[in-house]
Amino acid sequence: MTNEEIARRLERMALLLEIRGEDRYRVRSYRRAAEVIETWPTPLKQVAVEEGVKGLQALPGVGKAISGKIVELFERGTFEAWEKLTEETPESVLDLLKVEGVGLKTAATLHQQFKISSLEDLRQFVEGGGLELVDGVGEKTAERITSSVKA
Repeated sequence: MTNEEIARRLERMALLLEIRGEDRYRVRSYRRAAEVIETWPTPLKQVAVEEGVKGLQALPGVGKAISGKIVELFERGTFEAWEKLTEETPESVLDLLKVEGVGLKTAATLHQQFKISSLEDLRQFVEGGGLELVDGVGEKTAERITSSVKA
């Protein structure tokens, strides 16, 4: 697993946590670790093998919890916190962010209030006129979302 793949997984973790409305400091810690890891010059696999968890914790923004998750990624290809999170909040929720007019706040509202967790759920919601019920979604944004999900 490359540094970029690890960073991408941590960033997706941060996005899911943010959509769920989790603690912003926790979200920020995953995001910061992802930014550092993505550009780190040494492969983390090498750091983990040569220096262990302590070596990973030497990276800025990588503490005990995140270094443990990185080791688990190397060993299992995933980590327990990710599995638990995606059981409760499917990873497909992140697909909502690909829709024009849907940002983090709107995706969070759609998921938390209306239990929308996929593009298909959103398509059905839009067809049923549900966008009128969403606070913060004006007429123009609703039009962009509608045309985006129908495309």
